[in-house]
Amino acid sequence: MSSQIPAPAGGAAPSRLYRAFWRWHFFAGLFVVPFLLMLTITGLIMMIYADRSNEQGWVPDVAVGSATQAVSQQAKAALNAVPGGQLQTYITPQGAHRPAFFEVSAGDKSWAIAVDPYTAQVVDRIDSGSTVRAITEKIHGTLLIGDVGDRLVETAASLTVILIVTGIYLWWPRQGGVLQALKPDLSTQGRALWREIHKTIGVWTALILLLFMLSGLAWAGIWGDKYAKPWGSFPTNKWDNVPLSDKTHASLNHDILHEVPWTLEATPLPASGSQAGQAAVPQPVTLDSVAIWAGQQGFTGQYKLSVPSKEDGVFTVAYDARNQDSALPSGDRFVHIDRYTGNVLADVRFADYPFVGKLMAWGIALHKGMVGWVNFAFNLVYLTLTMLLCISGAVMWWKRRPAGSLAAPSMPKDFRLTAGVAVGALALGLLFPMGGAAIVLFALLDYVAHRGDGPVSPQTT
Repeated sequence: MSSQIPAPAGGAAPSRLYRAFWRWHFFAGLFVVPFLLMLTITGLIMMIYADRSNEQGWVPDVAVGSATQAVSQQAKAALNAVPGGQLQTYITPQGAHRPAFFEVSAGDKSWAIAVDPYTAQVVDRIDSGSTVRAITEKIHGTLLIGDVGDRLVETAASLTVILIVTGIYLWWPRQGGVLQALKPDLSTQGRALWREIHKTIGVWTALILLLFMLSGLAWAGIWGDKYAKPWGSFPTNKWDNVPLSDKTHASLNHDILHEVPWTLEATPLPASGSQAGQAAVPQPVTLDSVAIWAGQQGFTGQYKLSVPSKEDGVFTVAYDARNQDSALPSGDRFVHIDRYTGNVLADVRFADYPFVGKLMAWGIALHKGMVGWVNFAFNLVYLTLTMLLCISGAVMWWKRRPAGSLAAPSMPKDFRLTAGVAVGALALGLLFPMGGAAIVLFALLDYVAHRGDGPVSPQTT
């Protein structure tokens, strides 16, 4: 952000197009920076929180015993901790020293009950919607104001894509080599040094920032639901002639937690009550018998076992990497079991995902820093650099702005869009509609308020 137009790399005088891009970059940045700082800080909190425990809650270890109690006994203890509650999901311990978790709903609340698997004693009762992680995710996604917040965050993420495009254009060296322009000139001082820091971090992080925005936008109400999911949702025609429920996989999510893969959320669940499927769990089909069967089928460590919530509901045994169940997204697996016959109605694995669904499975897991310690460490460094990118842009603007003035870079007089830039801008606006709408609004307000601010001197700092 700046009130004057820096010369393009290589020292050439700024063109009209360059100056126009700088103005658009400024206005987009003015809106985006507070949101990007919020997303970065809340993302760090969620990543560190999940790494220290799991997404249900932060609870102490348990003493390792000689044998575990039946899952049904553990579930009974969990239900006793929530009078009138209904069991939703059993989450197996992450390791021998960790408790099991039971998700129990009561009214409009969801509780995570930590139970010692060796004694079937309740370790902790956690309101799933009030944990630090849950509140942080609500801020991250909706600013705690529902759909309005979702649209604002989506607008900021969409404008970040426009910031990346305009930023790369502003940085691109007109003279000299690209490699030379990749390193900052640390011999400068003051605002010039902040500019060097800003442009260097910006270009080095541009691609990763774009991937972060795209994987985050997949959850947004407009871009995610209307653009991405229609291309990436798991097709129901892959079910092998099984009856379908009127509920989708999204119904397996509880409170703010997304506990099913993105690609499955809009896909209908199979329904119990027929002879369809392949024989699997022996009679009687209970929480205990399904858990035993799951262990025999290779489900080890942490996995989730959802119980039927309606008469046509199914048992669902699931690994999902973005919830730290499997080590890698390629290990994702969802098995649906008829509650009456014990037959497997569907066995969905990563290989069955559509192409976009596979991309999103990896993208979301990497976004959350859950694909090993290298991914976690990389995200820590990257998010720190993103904060510095925001701060450096704000400092540049603050150092140059006259007191009491916004000091936006002036639009060059007699500016005309080239056909290529017009087509590119239209494409970005259509691809990211909230960002496009914001740019149109900025342009209209700018036209009404200023309609040209006079010539701008091509000074550098």
